[in-house]
Amino acid sequence: MISANISAIFYLISGILFILALRGLSSPESSRQGNLFGIMGMVIAILVTFLSVGNFSEAVIYVLAFLILGGAVGSYIAFKIPMTAMPELVAGFHSLVGLAAVFVAISAFQSPSVFGLGTPGQIKLASLIEMSIGASVGAITFSGSIIAFLKLRGIMSGSPVVFKGQHYLNLLIGISIFVLVFFLCKTQLSYYFWIIILISFIVGVLLIIPIGGADMPVVISMLNSYSGWAAAGIGFTLENTALIITGALVGSSGAILSYIMCKGMNRSFLNVILGGFGGESAQDSKEKNKEQKPVKSGNAEDAAFLMKNASSVIIVPGYGMAVAQAQHALREMVDKLKKNDIKVTYAIHPVAGRMPGHMNVLLAEANVPYDEVFELEDINNDFANTDVAFVIGANDVTNPVAKSDPKSPIFGMPVLDVEKCKSVLFVKRSLSPGYAGVDNELFYRENTLMLFADAKKMTEDIVKNLE
Repeated sequence: MISANISAIFYLISGILFILALRGLSSPESSRQGNLFGIMGMVIAILVTFLSVGNFSEAVIYVLAFLILGGAVGSYIAFKIPMTAMPELVAGFHSLVGLAAVFVAISAFQSPSVFGLGTPGQIKLASLIEMSIGASVGAITFSGSIIAFLKLRGIMSGSPVVFKGQHYLNLLIGISIFVLVFFLCKTQLSYYFWIIILISFIVGVLLIIPIGGADMPVVISMLNSYSGWAAAGIGFTLENTALIITGALVGSSGAILSYIMCKGMNRSFLNVILGGFGGESAQDSKEKNKEQKPVKSGNAEDAAFLMKNASSVIIVPGYGMAVAQAQHALREMVDKLKKNDIKVTYAIHPVAGRMPGHMNVLLAEANVPYDEVFELEDINNDFANTDVAFVIGANDVTNPVAKSDPKSPIFGMPVLDVEKCKSVLFVKRSLSPGYAGVDNELFYRENTLMLFADAKKMTEDIVKNLE
């Protein structure tokens, strides 16, 4: 067992490595190094915690057993999970962080003497407040993340679930949690503690069900922030420096990312949290879909002809490309175009593929140069002067309805101005709406040619026709 001073020093080192990890992950070029720093920081934190366990000889078997079990499960998931399932995986892992915070708070409340917090019924006031808040935020994170997982996985409808007086109910329950925390601190009766946890589980469900698919990326980031604050709260209870530093980093970075995403989608952060967006029923979109509209469709030969005669092409990748794993075929197609002196760039929406950075990672897998990939604000003005836009699997992020229909769930969200190109090639399996459940008007524009096929198969066929 190592001393408290040495533990604090190594926890500080791990905290610095976590900060360097976040710094590295802010750019695709330094992301691998950032990921390595994060791994090193976590290894140090786990080892120090392991060596700081009291009654080491008695606890070592249990600690090792759970380390091996958790590590094995995590490794298996990391190797098996496809990139397209990353958003729901993040939501699932957030739920585990929240549940862990709840379990630690329960342990501290049931056996405070073990953690040096006092005795049952005589717990330190500050510790009682910290564990109550940590348990509450953890419970909200757990149940909210489960709902987000179910929506992203398609097990539960992505449409918002709303009812009259929903916001007032959430407000009333939120106030009741603070009242219960007050009475818990005053009386230290256990049933107040259990009621707080139970109500918090309900709050997590009520907070997420009214949020529609268009705003789900913000929800994932928001829940990431919640999980961090839950960990930080429990860190204060246990007086664990590593938990406090890590939790604060995750909580603050998640909150900042949520704000950036809301700004990028022209959303109000408060309204997204309260389910203020996505309130229009997806049924409205389905009704519109019933209207028969003329659509021009083509094949790989048509697409190759248009691109060979273009001087500039902008590639717009999306979730469909990720599902089909078409990034390598896409890179091969771009190489063919470049040989014909055609200028090719990539346009990335902030939340393309349901998660920030998702498309960047996939393109990096195919060794696409970073200087060819541009964010929405840096490339949107170029569409009007571009001959061909090749949209491969993107949907909601290219939908002109976001600028024209105030009743649309995605109204106000900045979208890529693909429709301004001279010609638009849209690769999609069908005319079905995107994740937000909104029909895409771009399908029916005069300058759009729909290429109905699997993204990878269509791109490979275009490559053959370019030769």
